[in-house]
Amino acid sequence: MAVTLETPLARVLGARTAKGMAESLNLHTVRHLLRHYPRRYARRGEMARLDDLQQGDRVTILAQVRNVSSRRMRQRHGTITEVTVGDGAGSMKLVFFNHKHARLEPGVWGLFAGTVGKYQGQLQFTHPDMHLLTGGDDSDDDWAREMVPIYPATKDVSSWVIQKSVKLLLGASGGLSELVEDPLPEEMRTRHGLPWLHAALLDIHRPTSPEDVERARHRLKWDEALILQLTLAARRRAAALEPGTARPRRPGGLLDAVDAALPFELTEGQRAVGEELAAELDRDQPMHRLLQGEVGSGKTVVALRAMAQVVDAGGQAALLAPTEVLAAQHARGIRQLLGPLGRAGELDGDPDGTRVTLLTGSLKAAARRAALAEVADGSAGIVIGTHALLQETVAFADLGLVVIDEQHRFGVEQRDALRAKGSRPPHVLVMTATPIPRTVAMTVYGDLEISTLRQLPSGRGGVASSVVPIQDKPAWLDRAWARLREEVAAGRQAYVVCPRIGDETGPDDEPEDADGAPDDRGADRRPPLAVLDVAEMLRAGPLAGLRLDLLHGRMTPEEKDAAMQAFAAGETDVLVATTVVEVGVDVPNATVMVVMDADRFGVSQLHQLRGRVARGRHQGLCLLVTEVSLASSTGQRLAAVAATSDGFELARLDLETRREGDILGAAQSGRRSGVRMLSLLEDEQLIAAARAEATALLDTERGLADHPGLAAEVAALATDDRAEWLEKA
Repeated sequence: MAVTLETPLARVLGARTAKGMAESLNLHTVRHLLRHYPRRYARRGEMARLDDLQQGDRVTILAQVRNVSSRRMRQRHGTITEVTVGDGAGSMKLVFFNHKHARLEPGVWGLFAGTVGKYQGQLQFTHPDMHLLTGGDDSDDDWAREMVPIYPATKDVSSWVIQKSVKLLLGASGGLSELVEDPLPEEMRTRHGLPWLHAALLDIHRPTSPEDVERARHRLKWDEALILQLTLAARRRAAALEPGTARPRRPGGLLDAVDAALPFELTEGQRAVGEELAAELDRDQPMHRLLQGEVGSGKTVVALRAMAQVVDAGGQAALLAPTEVLAAQHARGIRQLLGPLGRAGELDGDPDGTRVTLLTGSLKAAARRAALAEVADGSAGIVIGTHALLQETVAFADLGLVVIDEQHRFGVEQRDALRAKGSRPPHVLVMTATPIPRTVAMTVYGDLEISTLRQLPSGRGGVASSVVPIQDKPAWLDRAWARLREEVAAGRQAYVVCPRIGDETGPDDEPEDADGAPDDRGADRRPPLAVLDVAEMLRAGPLAGLRLDLLHGRMTPEEKDAAMQAFAAGETDVLVATTVVEVGVDVPNATVMVVMDADRFGVSQLHQLRGRVARGRHQGLCLLVTEVSLASSTGQRLAAVAATSDGFELARLDLETRREGDILGAAQSGRRSGVRMLSLLEDEQLIAAARAEATALLDTERGLADHPGLAAEVAALATDDRAEWLEKA
């Protein structure tokens, strides 16, 4: 039987084993199993540490049988066999009811897998899966002389079942050299000193030394990086081939009116990025650009100028915002800035202007019909909305520019869904105030060109940040509330942010936008503080007499808008809110932010929240209140946030504290990403080199036509809905 990388596992391993691998591990073909790499290795002389195990762990251990005893059970019929195993660092029991293994003898080594339990104070496995290393077959000779691969496994498919299955593949059809065709061009492989792919796969699955593993990992990382970069470069090239519509600048139009109405001077960075966008909008190829910038660097103004240029050229611009609060604020701010130019068709409107239309899910039926009509007939040149913009009922007359605010809140599919509403592919500008490390920019956002705003507008007061560790320094919390009162007495305002809403909602009352911040305090801590509870405590206690209001996701859109407008007008002293204020909310008079349970938020989220204060001329203050000790890893993370306002430095810290799979997985829309070894933290140089090689390959006249192996790997990574642009590339 001829075996290829696409051969179903059932044809090689049998139906039963293949079914278990498909259902438990999502492994279906020979390619999938060969790319299912060991997570660690063990030797007989380098034993896993049993003293590291905790009750409830699902683990595989390498240990030696020390003692075997059987006895009849007193309370019920049958026998119990207890086997003591050890690894030099600790010991545990294996317990079998009515089942004695003849090969379990003192001195025998084995791999044992199960869920760690505890009985009478001692750790134990009950009826573990096991594979004894007795030298009784060919595979056991391999165990004796090689590093033992320990694979990611499940209760249904153990590590040694995977090992034996991989060994079967390694020996199939004349070995890996015939099964695996090396996709890398030989000159590239030689240039970077990489081993053959079949040698790397053999070394990763059956190494004889740590050096074998390191050499294999380097080659396999190269494959992952190159295939990913080829895929992203293909998407960039496919976008460049799309027939777009040029939207040139028109003197004396809406853009000039916007520039004249701005109450401040543009920064050098805003001007430079603005020229970059204006030049790209003037081309037939659609723009695909990511604008990243520090919190408060003025990205929205840059986007508005681009939108105005598109309107001047006869098109429409759509701004997609992550929350109704932010969408309403954008609409209000743009209408105020444009004045009569944003009210074309109204009594006091300028006929040479346009209309600014807000479209959200909470609009009443009549208002929604009116908004949809303005979008469809083109009278609305600037359309601002939430996910409601993505609905099928929304049709544009001539969509020329899509602006996506806070890109990390939206997936690739949502971006593409809005783009699809253009009769021809529109220009696309995505924005984020969460600065992006270079490796993430080259992977997650690798299909976009990138502009960066680092310079903050002049006249900003800046923000001083401090951690308030109430377990270490309980008196500091009283001082925090006193500082807030001092700012209010000076005529300024404050936010108090909590992780959740509260009230009697039970388990459904989750944080509105939990970042999944890492924590080292265990699972038995109290629930996160809630807006409703904290507001009541503050009204009755440290902030008694101040004007407090609430803002959270359970309020109606009208209630949220009223709360924000009252706060912006200075009618509220303190706004107690969830992370609904995280993005874009702009009240220059707010100078204090107190973040309760700050350890429950991620690094980037804290940086975003901090950006809501000191947006005016006064110095801002951000107080991160936490019960964790400053000596803990979480406390140190908070201290790092307080120590710097450099979002680009914090972006790397955020990357270090998040699971890389979450980041790369987002880029792949939750599907098989093809990335298993590549590290965004450790492999920046490798990723950059692979990006350069991918660009050079696709810049040649024939592209991947002379490299069918690479083309096949790219096709294997691509999902069905992306096949079209891969073919174009």
